[in-house]
Amino acid sequence: MSEDISRNDPETAEPAEPADLAGRFEAERPQLRAVAYRMLGSIAEAEDAVQEAWLRLSRGDVGGVRNLGAWLTTVVSRVCLDQLRSRTSRREDPLPEQDGQVRLPDPVVSGLSALDPVHEILVADSVGIALMVVLETLSPAERIAFVLHDLFEVPFDGIAEVLGRTSAATRQLASRARRRVQGATPAADSDNARKREVVEAFLTASRGGDFDALLAVLDPGVVARSDGGTLVPGVLRRGAADVASQAIAFARFAAGGRLVLVNGSPGVVSFAGGRPLSVMSFTIHGGRITAMDILTDPVRLAALGLTA
Repeated sequence: MSEDISRNDPETAEPAEPADLAGRFEAERPQLRAVAYRMLGSIAEAEDAVQEAWLRLSRGDVGGVRNLGAWLTTVVSRVCLDQLRSRTSRREDPLPEQDGQVRLPDPVVSGLSALDPVHEILVADSVGIALMVVLETLSPAERIAFVLHDLFEVPFDGIAEVLGRTSAATRQLASRARRRVQGATPAADSDNARKREVVEAFLTASRGGDFDALLAVLDPGVVARSDGGTLVPGVLRRGAADVASQAIAFARFAAGGRLVLVNGSPGVVSFAGGRPLSVMSFTIHGGRITAMDILTDPVRLAALGLTA
């Protein structure tokens, strides 16, 4: 992590010079996007939060700002906090499994060979879809505290300034969020080569309608979540037999599927007529698929800019 992100030391940092603010902001932009993405789970909203930070920087009197990175992180965090609180009050975004609805975070999709530098920063620290789904269940304050402290090493004094709480209260928020994250985030294999083999086996079995082969690659307690947006109801499936049947029923997704990296882990993007139909991410443990998260919302898929 950059030192400006994790520390705010007015005695050692250099004063910001207005003439080079734009260049220094661009140097901080990748980290700011990473912070905002983890807080919001939305690539577009993360970009908006970062842009708002630039507007406040360019229009404000920043002559007294000694640590630009820390100052920008505070601004972005406050913008994200307002956005999360607004979601909660409007109740537009259901929790991942609330009332039968499914809301998945935006996936970060890259080519299979390697993450590009921008995406690598965005999903560093193993921020997979499974973890992002758990972050969606935290309260706004818990999410801010956990992301800033546990993922970006921001001191509690700095987080308290964002949340308008004491350092002790902020520490308790982060601790509570950490317990929830650790208790809900599923265990996962780390070997991408092995995970790719499992995903390929799933695709082959789905394309061939091979029910037994699907059962062999799916964990008995597998959970499959599908987010179709506002027009198509989300689907939540549990158990290998149910998920395997669903995979066969929607074999068209597998037929047009291509292996990619989804948040740094092997996944699948399906196309039809040059348009993306779905992005599938997989949680794999012990060589079997324990969770599948499938984004089929056409509006959000179009916003990802995926091309066949």
